Amino acid sequence: MEINKKGLEILSKFEENKPVFMMNYLNYKDQVSETGKTGKETYNDYMKAATPFFQKIEAEIIFRGKPQVTIIGPFDEKLWDEVLIVKYANKNEFFKLMQFKEYPRELRASALKDSRLIFCK
Repeated sequence: MEINKKGLEILSKFEENKPVFMMNYLNYKDQVSETGKTGKETYNDYMKAATPFFQKIEAEIIFRGKPQVTIIGPFDEKLWDEVLIVKYANKNEFFKLMQFKEYPRELRASALKDSRLIFCK
């Protein structure tokens, strides 16, 4: 997925000392052609590979769950597979994560049919 540069600019102007929350809305591939694993299995591999990077910065996963049913909104729209919310101590911690060259971005991307990363405050 392409990074929204305008979104990064908005985040860069956010207050220095406030926590930042990133909501990940995830739609897994049925199967990852390179490995034969499911998207969910591959995403779990990504989480294991990404954990050491989260431990190097001030960030923590505060919620991980499966969407169940739409209460307000289009009730006939298929919900995606998972929601993950990560709390960063501040915007700089998120930017630090993005700068790690060895961060397993490709593994994450290979697991997903589609995704959203939404900055929340």
